[in-house]
Amino acid sequence: MKRRTFILSAVVGAAAAAVGPQAAGATVLGDGQAGATGLVPMLPGRGPYSHVSTLDELQTAIGQMTRGGTIIVADGTYAVPDGSPINLSGAGGRWNKSLVIMAQTVGGVTFTGAESFRFDNTHDLVLSGFVFTQSTTLEIPANCQSITLQRNDFHLADIEGLHCVMVRADNTVVEYNHFHGKSTLGVFLGVEGGGSTEMAENVHIHHNYFSDHLFAGANGGEPIRLGVSPRALSSAHAVVEYNLFERTNGDPEAISVKSSDNTIRFNTIRDSGGGIVLRHGNRTRVESNHIIRGLRGVRIYGNDHVIVNNYIGETADTAFVLGAGTLRDHFEGEPADSRRKNDAADRVRIALNTVVGNAGGIHCETHRPLEPHDCAIVDNIFQGDSGILTSVAASQGFTYEGNILWGAATDGDVPAAGMTRVDPRLEKDAADVWRIGRTSPAVNAAAQNHSAWVRDDIDGRRRIGAADVGAHEVSVIPARRAPLTTDDVGPHAR
Repeated sequence: MKRRTFILSAVVGAAAAAVGPQAAGATVLGDGQAGATGLVPMLPGRGPYSHVSTLDELQTAIGQMTRGGTIIVADGTYAVPDGSPINLSGAGGRWNKSLVIMAQTVGGVTFTGAESFRFDNTHDLVLSGFVFTQSTTLEIPANCQSITLQRNDFHLADIEGLHCVMVRADNTVVEYNHFHGKSTLGVFLGVEGGGSTEMAENVHIHHNYFSDHLFAGANGGEPIRLGVSPRALSSAHAVVEYNLFERTNGDPEAISVKSSDNTIRFNTIRDSGGGIVLRHGNRTRVESNHIIRGLRGVRIYGNDHVIVNNYIGETADTAFVLGAGTLRDHFEGEPADSRRKNDAADRVRIALNTVVGNAGGIHCETHRPLEPHDCAIVDNIFQGDSGILTSVAASQGFTYEGNILWGAATDGDVPAAGMTRVDPRLEKDAADVWRIGRTSPAVNAAAQNHSAWVRDDIDGRRRIGAADVGAHEVSVIPARRAPLTTDDVGPHAR
């Protein structure tokens, strides 16, 4: 899929350049037909094709393409008039053939003005390869369906309170984009829903690059905000994966989850002020993420989350924070002021994680009255040379088993039966990740069978038999994943 998308972009861009000015008009070419103004090669399943070079031509082509196809916008800068955005009302393709509106070359088309595209009852539509600089939020309302934002650059006007993109529509895909350059209050990418309590469902956010959010306030500058407190109990079933965050300092929460039933996996947060925070909601899975340097790790509220296979290294805060609450659980129909409160972390499983060189390993909050209950802390590596590795006394009904503790840091208060003090013999690799080697006592040392929760390690290597303690499995099998770099994400990633 990713390779096909890239090849399509390259070939269509080359075709547009090859036919040059002759194909600049809004001529629509049928499947396999030659148009009066030039020949555009057929790409199976994506025709008809239309080349446009003005906003009027683009609007006309959108109205003509009712059964899917591809509109190619000639490279250049397009000033969108105030009050007259590009209208996508009712526009779209079919469930098996989207309407694709794409730049001639990735990053070659810039839209200026207060707005660019306006969505309304839009469906099965892809926007690809554009540079957005507008001074209003790009909104995808709840009456839309199956919208894809692909290989775009979002560098909007740096206005206080302006969110870059707000998704409210089911089955939205946000892939291979770059969100960057903000110093004021406002999120890069928000996901909400219709009404006041619903969430957009099945949103897929992957291979995006979030960088340089420099807002200096206490909160309100999240790169990704998945819900807000009134929507906490709504099941979003969102997947946030393979995204890279660098210098995202606008909020303590780089990925802020305020909804239920989501998956946060395979992301890399590097040199950033924000971590992964399950602020509201239940049953979210946080798996195989890298948090390298920066300030914060993973903070957890709510019930029945699974936190597995993560690496947290060299942050200035405690790696895992289990939240205390001012109420035990959120509930349907609760008052708004209650929904905004913190609910204690209950029945959370924290297993097979590697925590190295942070200010602390794992901590249960103590500044609210309701302590976390019935969590499992199993087969993790906690290593550090300063601070306290475990501070978990403010809890009830916790299970501890198979954890390895090491370093000059104080062990803390984890029960002796749930830990072993032994050198895991970690070795630092080229990506600044500390991992076990073949001689590590962590090899095949897991105290529990984890197959009901996870089958591979952070690098995608299969865990066979007794698992190795921590995020990494020693194996001759090649890694399928690694900490992300800018080559892996954003508009120009292969």
